[in-house]
Amino acid sequence: MSQITLNTPFELPNGSRLPNRIAKSAMSEALGTMDNRATPELVELYRRWGQGGTGLIITGNVMIDRKALGEPGNVVIEDDRDLDTLRAWAEAGKSGGGQIWVQLNHPGRQCPKGLNQETVAPSAVPFNKAMQAYFETPRELTGDEIKDLIARYGRAAEICYQAGFSGVQIHGAHGYLVSQFLSPKTNQRADEWGGSPENRRRFVLEVLAAMRAATAPDFPIGIKLNSADFQRGGFTEEESLDVMAALADAGIALIEISGGTYEAPAMTGVRASTREREAYFLDFADQVRARIPDTPLMVTGGFRTHAGMSAALESGSLDLCGIARLLAIEPEVSRRLLAGQDPLQRVRPIKTGIGPVDRMAIMEVTWYTRQLRRIGRGKQPKPNESGLKAFLCSLVGTASGVRQTKRLRASG
Repeated sequence: MSQITLNTPFELPNGSRLPNRIAKSAMSEALGTMDNRATPELVELYRRWGQGGTGLIITGNVMIDRKALGEPGNVVIEDDRDLDTLRAWAEAGKSGGGQIWVQLNHPGRQCPKGLNQETVAPSAVPFNKAMQAYFETPRELTGDEIKDLIARYGRAAEICYQAGFSGVQIHGAHGYLVSQFLSPKTNQRADEWGGSPENRRRFVLEVLAAMRAATAPDFPIGIKLNSADFQRGGFTEEESLDVMAALADAGIALIEISGGTYEAPAMTGVRASTREREAYFLDFADQVRARIPDTPLMVTGGFRTHAGMSAALESGSLDLCGIARLLAIEPEVSRRLLAGQDPLQRVRPIKTGIGPVDRMAIMEVTWYTRQLRRIGRGKQPKPNESGLKAFLCSLVGTASGVRQTKRLRASG
């Protein structure tokens, strides 16, 4: 048992220090413009978090290709056209003495119907029947397109470095493109990008190499990775361990452990004993620590109290405690946690009363996104806002966003 506390600073492999062990995991803000540029609302939101005491802040998923959005209002980084706003965003995130990393992502097949001109993925694998009303069956990427996407990841990381962000994170979890390449369920290719586990992990290793080549040697690059997909025929814990070991050998700076996909949200079936301990993926973190003991680990999911986070750190299984939704309803919660106090608010299941919607757990994104928008506009979050109201408002907003995105695409 160690004597590490939430207030203990942490030194990253590049030699830089985080002031404490609390990390904000990525949430989708959808606060970009309809033509996918960063906004003052993002600067305001991250200034609030930056001054709230969190040691490491990881942004919501920033896309690498305007042709492949995950939702209306995504920020896209393809070039330096928004460098001034990106610099303001980076400074806001660092304003309290912590670090801010940009999470870089591509949705692959996981984007709403009609949002993009086409949907692409490693293989043309449709969603399950319950979700086919919301997501298109994708077209399989060509080899040249895969190489272009790898280059785009590198270019986006280069711009983030130029803008003054502290680091970047590859989104390799939750069923997005990198996760799709890793899973045998969604990657059924027969070329060098699919088939064997070694081939399926080639894409993420090439992405890491492209980012490293485009940035400084001491610029930290992390990854958010599933412990498993929790789907029959999908990405397993055994293979996840192998991928993490390969990434450690390639110099990854931080691994954030999560799990699940849109088709199988990992949090919906957590055992009572796991909930009591709070950290959902702590058992898997123990396995990762044993396999790659020198690689920094962050675990996200389930943390609710100061005691729960402290116990996880004291176990030695992880280096950083990741929280997300709590920061959407209590932006300065890190100050309370660092003072040894519990949060004032509590994350609760968001229900609409509409069975199919609640089973997909989409409100665990949509409802919290609305709270982030309030903070970005200088308002306070509404912790007790109706799930049904949020869902109906999101339907209207998403439909409007899709229409605006289509008009912009047609005119551009």
